[in-house]
Amino acid sequence: MSEDPTASEFTRLLAYLKASRGFDFSAYKVSSLMRRIQKRMREIGVESYAEYSDYLEVHPNEFEPLFDTVLINATSFFRDPASWRHLQEKILPRLLEEREPGRRPLRVWSAGCASGEEALSLAMVLAEVMGEEDFGQRVKIYATDVDERALAAARQASYEARQVSGVPQALLDKYFERNAGRLVFRSDLRRSIIFGRHDLIQDAAISRLDLLVCRNTLMYFNAETQEKILARFHFALNKQGYLFLGKAETLLTHTNSFRPLDLKHRVFTRAPIANSRERLLAFSAPGAPAAETNGVSARPLRLREAAFDTGQVAQIVLDDRSYLVLANEKARQLFGLGERDLGRVVQDLELSYRPVELRSCLDEAYAKRSPVLLRDVQWHGVDGQIRTFEVQIVPLLDGKAGLLGASVSFQDLTHSHQLQAALARTHQELETAYEALQSANEELETTNEELQSTVEELETTNEELQSANEELETMNEELQSTNEVLRATNDQLQQSSDELNLLNVYLESILSSLRSAVVVLDRNLQVKLWSPKAEELWGARASETKGQAFLDLDIGLPVRELRQPLLQCLEGNAPPDRTIVLDGVNRRGKPVQCEVQCMPLRSSKATTGVIVLVDEAELS
Repeated sequence: MSEDPTASEFTRLLAYLKASRGFDFSAYKVSSLMRRIQKRMREIGVESYAEYSDYLEVHPNEFEPLFDTVLINATSFFRDPASWRHLQEKILPRLLEEREPGRRPLRVWSAGCASGEEALSLAMVLAEVMGEEDFGQRVKIYATDVDERALAAARQASYEARQVSGVPQALLDKYFERNAGRLVFRSDLRRSIIFGRHDLIQDAAISRLDLLVCRNTLMYFNAETQEKILARFHFALNKQGYLFLGKAETLLTHTNSFRPLDLKHRVFTRAPIANSRERLLAFSAPGAPAAETNGVSARPLRLREAAFDTGQVAQIVLDDRSYLVLANEKARQLFGLGERDLGRVVQDLELSYRPVELRSCLDEAYAKRSPVLLRDVQWHGVDGQIRTFEVQIVPLLDGKAGLLGASVSFQDLTHSHQLQAALARTHQELETAYEALQSANEELETTNEELQSTVEELETTNEELQSANEELETMNEELQSTNEVLRATNDQLQQSSDELNLLNVYLESILSSLRSAVVVLDRNLQVKLWSPKAEELWGARASETKGQAFLDLDIGLPVRELRQPLLQCLEGNAPPDRTIVLDGVNRRGKPVQCEVQCMPLRSSKATTGVIVLVDEAELS
């Protein structure tokens, strides 16, 4: 089947953005990303992704509005007020009560803070719960985002009145100061907030956190990226830490890492032990190779699969730098390994020299690129027993990347002879039981397949519903962003309209106060302005003359005698202060003598028309 040309152009556009500006959008939801880029393309009149790639090459300044469109910075103070009240009244008092003694600093992270409203909301609720003095001495809030322009605005902490509409009046008066028509957050409390650029996809998470706030940010990423970010969040939080998410994010598929404390308000606690896959995600280095399989980077996934496929005995996995990456349950029980040992260099562990000197064996296995087998290894266990192991060191290889690391397995052979004797005695019984076991196993396999099929259907339905919910939330954020732009544009138009109305009032007042009749003509000598004095003098209304040829008007003044002076004004050849005297008849039918002056109407660059001034003098 041939590839969709539109999808191919879109893929090449993303590759160009990554190569030229270093921004990788591959982790974002494709449907939302395409919708945002198409919005920007419509604004500049580009139809295809290929044309837009060419446009970006010719117009490098286009990258900035493109990223502003894709990175939706829709946020506000105390968004979802009920959830913020729950955080202030229930979660923060509990967090402060459960903290370890010693009055260590309270560490808070606002991930995806946009223009800073969320971080400042956190500062206000913490200051309310702890008191301003305690807040200033004991709290550090790390506010991060990937958009440098949004961070620049956040660092100013200066907002228009409409932007702080969500802040209760009491908090507004207490924590904001007015400056040049704007509201600025208090500088003494602002010092506790550190704004910085951070990419949730590539950068390592901030560690030792008591509270992590990431509201309506994860919904823009695909499921694999969400899982990787949440695994990093798990290892970033302290054991008593809390995770505060937005209303569009539920964590229903990540119950192994986090447990819901209040699902309605999206507050979660850190699960005590994460599974092996989540450890791999958390320990994977920032900026790891982009190739992924099911959300886990290919390198640690190959380590995990190769290591645990080698057998069912006590087993550990080391990477090529001798860091402990994995240890199965039997290895942890046998050698007393804990969660804190994962990620440590093996030389720092007792396991490196007991029950066998692993470092030299690892060097041998790496040099030969083949397994190293050690037989009859004696070891005094923690229970006092002398155990005999068969240790096998297997280098893990990748045809493309070379050496990945090593798998070390410890097979306990202490009771092998007793087991062989027992096996001989029970062999006949096992033969008889085998047929019954095989039959039961087939039935269980059939049942298990049916159950697995049902579970997969339910999981698929749940993921579809969650994806639809996140899509709706994303569209709502986009509509909110568009509404803000329209509102700002409407305010500007209203201001311009008021200024124009005021200028019209000034113009009418000036024309009414002049003793001379004023007529303004364009370059075609058509009437553009007919003053009230001209109406009074000739009896012709402005609505009757506007747009008419001046030289064709029948108003009691021989206007055709003005043709030559008018043309001279348009050509710029009119003598200055020239006055023409004409005899005419006013609207009452009385003969009058009119003094006429023609002056050019000039713009900054050219003559755009003629101004005609008429003064009357009645004849006796």
